[in-house]
Amino acid sequence: MRYRMTFAAGLAVGYVLGSRAGRERYEQIKRTAQRVADNPRVQEAAGVVGAQAAKFAGAARSKVGDTLQHRLPFLGGDGHKPETGTGWPGEEAVEQKARESGIPY
Repeated sequence: MRYRMTFAAGLAVGYVLGSRAGRERYEQIKRTAQRVADNPRVQEAAGVVGAQAAKFAGAARSKVGDTLQHRLPFLGGDGHKPETGTGWPGEEAVEQKARESGIPY
């Protein structure tokens, strides 16, 4: 997903720059952007950044959930952690999805 968003952003920038410089320059920028996006090092870096972001988001989600449970009695501050219904997938689900798709999340 990140790959598509990055590629789409690159295409948008390429389009704007290319429309000013002419069609030939646009095609050159597009080819260069595609080569960069297809580069294994770039994809690996994007995967590492995505994994770190997922880990950070999970820690933040856990901390916010714990804080809310202690401050809001109806969330079950009795020591056991009920399902928060946040819609966020657990780490196992993210890892499973990464294995199935081959795309690091």
